[in-house]
Amino acid sequence: MRDKQDLTQDMKSTYQQNVNPEQMLKIIFDYTAKIASTNDLDQVLMYMADMGREMIAADRCTVWVLDRERQQLWTRVAHGVEEIRMPAHSGLVGHAIRTEQPVFIDDAYTDTTYRNMLKDGALKIDQQTGYRTKAIIVVPFRNNDGEIFGAYQAINKMTAEQVFSEKDLEYISLAASYSGKSLESVQLQREIEETQKEIIFTMGEIGESRSKETGNHVKRVAEYSYILARGLGLSEDEAELIRIASPMHDIGKVAIPDSILQKPGKLTAEEYTIMKSHTNIGYQLLNNSRRRILQAAAIVAHQHHEKWNGQGYPQGLKGEDIHIYGRITAIADVFDALASDRVYKKAWELDRIVKLFEEERGEHFDPRLVDVFQDHLADILAVRDRYSDIWEEHSAEQ
Repeated sequence: MRDKQDLTQDMKSTYQQNVNPEQMLKIIFDYTAKIASTNDLDQVLMYMADMGREMIAADRCTVWVLDRERQQLWTRVAHGVEEIRMPAHSGLVGHAIRTEQPVFIDDAYTDTTYRNMLKDGALKIDQQTGYRTKAIIVVPFRNNDGEIFGAYQAINKMTAEQVFSEKDLEYISLAASYSGKSLESVQLQREIEETQKEIIFTMGEIGESRSKETGNHVKRVAEYSYILARGLGLSEDEAELIRIASPMHDIGKVAIPDSILQKPGKLTAEEYTIMKSHTNIGYQLLNNSRRRILQAAAIVAHQHHEKWNGQGYPQGLKGEDIHIYGRITAIADVFDALASDRVYKKAWELDRIVKLFEEERGEHFDPRLVDVFQDHLADILAVRDRYSDIWEEHSAEQ
């Protein structure tokens, strides 16, 4: 097994010299394209750190973001890893942000100006890990309003001279300028999506409450839909989109009269026609939005009552003409309807539900999704138990 010194030597050999202008342009174009292609904040931070590291031939590069509300600096060192946080005034990064000036160190062990800031940070970590921090550069960056938003921190120049230059400062400042604006855009997009999620979930609860359902129904349908999507092989991103959108499946019920929604007995043919209109109403409410989440919700609202055999409503779509979002939500919604007490019926026993799904495989439901449902039944039941409606039954008894 090779030690850290060998690995560091390999990295040094990778950077025999600084990047030339042509290579610099390629790095910038490659990473700006990657950054522009995602709204995943973790991924954007990783791309930005990698871009800075390559631009100035650094061993390590970290992008720190300033959380003004908590007065903290935070970052992630790897995709999916819990974020690291520290007080906003801490260390060299905190100093650069507070003074709004870059920090430039040739050798952390001999620098007198910043040694007190380093001794509880980089130098202490070096003692624990055996890593040798030498050259350091920290550059604060701003958002579109000109406010300090965070900072780049690069450690150890990997070329023969082993120290950062004024040209490196120029390059990392360029990366920082782009990063501040890009990060702000991603965070704003995330805030918009979080707001959409809250609106969608709240509206879903409103739609269900009119038919005397609880908010737990939309929670369960959302979680079932996610499990089915992942089990079918859809990406994490798309499965999460379905989880967010599925609570709006019955939003069209806001326009259905209470006398029909809350009727304990069987609906007449005329009443059933009115009830079915909730799919078109939901679609019309959502379809005009250009937002990805609301577009998905429009599909779910419109198609979750379509059937694999073409005998569903409102369009009578058949097979794979039904959008996968509609097919997934159909199973999730039907299972929860059967497994829960409703105003017009008691919950079915599990064996009876499973038998029905087997009978409706290739009739009501996509055959592959029935198989996924059976394969992941334990996970689905765990969700049902976690978001049970026991509290409502207890309240009714009282």
